[in-house]
Amino acid sequence: MTEIVHVALGERAYDVHVGPGLLERSGALIAPLLRRPRVVVVSDDKVGPLHLETLRKGLDKNDISMEALTLPAGEATKSWPHLERTVDWLLDQKVERNDIVIALGGGVIGDLVGFAAAVLRRGVRFVQLPTSLLAQVDSSVGGKTGINARHGKNLIGAFHQPSLVLADTDVLGTLSRRDFLTGYGEVVKYGLLGDSDFFQWLEVNGSRAAAGDMAARIAVVKRSVEMKAEIVVRDETEQGDRALLNLGHTFCHALETATGYSDRLLHGEGVAIGCALAFELSARLGLCSQEDPSRVRAHLRDMNMKVDLADIEGDFPDADALVDLMGQDKKVLDGQLRFVLARGIGDAFVTSDVPREVVHGVLQDALNAR
Repeated sequence: MTEIVHVALGERAYDVHVGPGLLERSGALIAPLLRRPRVVVVSDDKVGPLHLETLRKGLDKNDISMEALTLPAGEATKSWPHLERTVDWLLDQKVERNDIVIALGGGVIGDLVGFAAAVLRRGVRFVQLPTSLLAQVDSSVGGKTGINARHGKNLIGAFHQPSLVLADTDVLGTLSRRDFLTGYGEVVKYGLLGDSDFFQWLEVNGSRAAAGDMAARIAVVKRSVEMKAEIVVRDETEQGDRALLNLGHTFCHALETATGYSDRLLHGEGVAIGCALAFELSARLGLCSQEDPSRVRAHLRDMNMKVDLADIEGDFPDADALVDLMGQDKKVLDGQLRFVLARGIGDAFVTSDVPREVVHGVLQDALNAR
């Protein structure tokens, strides 16, 4: 039942395995990468109690020993203090350049541990074991690693490709519905940016995946990873096409900053709202029909996801402040905001030619509806 997606990056190529039971088979899959039979694992205090023992047993089957560090769960962990703690611990474990560091967790752990691996001894190998849907379909693939700064999200980091990704779809069964759906925000993004057939498939089957249907979940993760891999192979360091993966993210990162990276707004929820806003902006600029943003919003509503700023609880800054927050986004180029806009579902493109007043108007209308 396991599917394998190959990320064809020459000497840095690797496979992404998608399917159930991969933690239990981790030893057999990771053993070929090892020079000595030991690994070090970094997880968090939410994921560790659920999955570390299964991983340990999987590694034991191939006589691979394991030491583990458990960090606090949450976005605040993507910070200098926790990076320093992680790197110091890896050095305490005498990790060598030929060893393997394992990131067991969601996007926060994957980003942080990947960055730690990138800077440790100028680069050691690491394996991603993503435990959230968001990490399985997005952050574990493609080599983007990093931490947040007070100026914004993911502003400090490095491109450092994993040696292997094991996306165990069994672990998705331990997610709350909200955590599953936050990952689904990134899944929808793939259909919207480059595969209208996939978006149409999601309109029919997305609810099956959310309800726990394993075949649907494998299909969701596999297609998302395929699309991410295709784009990463074309543009590993985001000089062009890879920016398409940021559909919805320019809005999303401003909203996340405005809500303090808190539980008020999870990342994938921000992506979903951001995609709806990006399609609304596209329609106002005459790039796509008004039916397209309506269809996007209808599917997100069908999935019981956050769709509007009105779905975010608590106080919010005004439209001017939100536009200013967008100016801190790492996708700013020569002082110009870059947006991923759409000519239709499945047909996205990157542009800096977006009048500030139109962006302001979209946000003002969204705020007025709160």
